[in-house]
Amino acid sequence: MPNQRPFPAGGATYRSAEYAGLLPWQVRGRRFRRARLGRRGLAADEVYAFLDRVAGDLGALRDALAESRRETARVKGALRDWQSAQARARGYDR
Repeated sequence: MPNQRPFPAGGATYRSAEYAGLLPWQVRGRRFRRARLGRRGLAADEVYAFLDRVAGDLGALRDALAESRRETARVKGALRDWQSAQARARGYDR
């Protein structure tokens, strides 16, 4: 399969705790070196490494967003239960 990007073993990449997430300006300003003499385009290894980093940050962002949504639903449910209990205690449910 020429021109196909190799995938990491196990389908996952790992990074250290010191890894700093990407910021929008870093993505927009990223430049890659040109490919070696005799080849056209950009250096594929640099592009793939950067894409792995972007994908990792997007995955982490999606996970954080999903967790935030779960927490929001939990808090809304607790608030709804509390409000219902308060209404019952005051006799508003009749």
